[in-house]
Amino acid sequence: MYIYSVTVSIDKDVAKEWHGWMKRKHIPEVMETGYFTEYKMCKVLNVEDEGETYSTQYTFKEMQDIENYQKHEAPRLQADMKRLYEGKYIAFRTLLEIV
Repeated sequence: MYIYSVTVSIDKDVAKEWHGWMKRKHIPEVMETGYFTEYKMCKVLNVEDEGETYSTQYTFKEMQDIENYQKHEAPRLQADMKRLYEGKYIAFRTLLEIV
């Protein structure tokens, strides 16, 4: 099993709106792709910056799942976030193996 972790630092002035959008729209759309089995969204507490930081972790079974997601779905879903919140966030993505 693996985890696709997406960490986002979002400006405080849009953090509440962004969090609602993530829960109502973005995360359900990611899960509807069928590549992930579950997710967790966590607020990062030990970060000192101007925004709020969240880690959304999507669990998947095979490396082929994340490869297909990144090739076929991620560009469209990431473009939605960029269109809505460009200049208001920084994101980085990490692949983890559960051991």
